[in-house]
Amino acid sequence: MAVKKIVGQVTEDEKQEIKKLFERRNGLKELTKILDSSNEELYEKLISDMSTTQEKYKSWWNKMGEKYKWEGMVDGKWEVNFETNDIYLIIK
Repeated sequence: MAVKKIVGQVTEDEKQEIKKLFERRNGLKELTKILDSSNEELYEKLISDMSTTQEKYKSWWNKMGEKYKWEGMVDGKWEVNFETNDIYLIIK
């Protein structure tokens, strides 16, 4: 059972930034399910976009974690509630 604990909050602008990255990342993941590698140019673009988006996503979390000094754990991950701007630490 996972434990979910509020460890902070972000501003509306910060939330919008991570929400955009979150939605883009999920959209790209869905595209990988329907796009086959026979269209090599499009496939390579998708892989490149996924990598760039994932790096921006990870960088946002690192930057905000450092800025706000959120509690973290080795086996934990942070999650944002897009309705409240709360940041949760999820521990499995």
